[in-house]
Amino acid sequence: MQEAAKKQLKKFRPENLERPRGTAHSLVNTTLRNIAPALIAPLLRSLFSSQRIELRMPGEGLPDRRRGVVFAFWHGKMATGWLLARRLFPNASHAAVVSLSKDGQLLSDTLGRLGFRLIRGSSSKGKEAVRSGIADALRSGEVVAVTPDGPRGPINRFKYGTLRLASETGSPVLFADIAHDRPRILKSWDRFEIPRPFGRAVITLHLVDVPRFDSEEELQRFANSLSERFAHA
Repeated sequence: MQEAAKKQLKKFRPENLERPRGTAHSLVNTTLRNIAPALIAPLLRSLFSSQRIELRMPGEGLPDRRRGVVFAFWHGKMATGWLLARRLFPNASHAAVVSLSKDGQLLSDTLGRLGFRLIRGSSSKGKEAVRSGIADALRSGEVVAVTPDGPRGPINRFKYGTLRLASETGSPVLFADIAHDRPRILKSWDRFEIPRPFGRAVITLHLVDVPRFDSEEELQRFANSLSERFAHA
C-alpha cells in the first residue's frame, strides 16, 4: 500500500510534471502575426508611392468592369501588384485570392488592411470555396487580384482554374508585366522582388480576352501559350 502511494506521489514531483511546451514561443509568434500586418501595410503603401512608375496601357484601354476583371501578376511581383490593382481601379471593389497557409494568413491580414476583401483557398486546398468566391466576385463586377503561378509555383506558369472561371463568366484578364529597376531578389521559389525605394518600374498591361473552351486540352494549350508569352515578365 505504501509502495503504491509512493508511486502516485512520484508522479507529482516537479521534475515529472508535464510542462507546457513552447508557450512563450507560441505567444511571440502570435504577437508577431498580429503586429506584422499593421507594419507591413503602411510600408507597402510608402514603397509603392515612392516608385517612379511608367505605365503602358493596352490600346483598348482598361476593360469594362461590369463583367468583373481578373487582375493578374506573377507571385514574385506582389510588392507592387496588389496596390497597382487599387490604383488602376480606384472606384472598384477589390478582392484578393490568398492561400490557406500560415504565410497566406499573414498576407491575408495585410491585404485586409489595404482594402481588399479576401477569398481564401488555392488549387490544392479549399478549391471549391475559392472557385465559388471568385465566380461570385466577378459576376458582381469586382476586380479580383490573383497571382496565377501561386501559391507554390511552378514560377511564371498560369494555372488552369482562374482561366477556366474567366472563360465561364466572360470576364477579361488584365495581366500586369511588372519590371522593377534593379530590385532586391530573394532566394525563394518565386524569386520575390523587393523594389528599391524611389526606384523605377515599367509596367505594361496586357488585356486578354479568354475564349470559351470546348475541351480541357484547349484550356491547357491556352494557359501554356499565356505562360510562354509572359514568362519573362
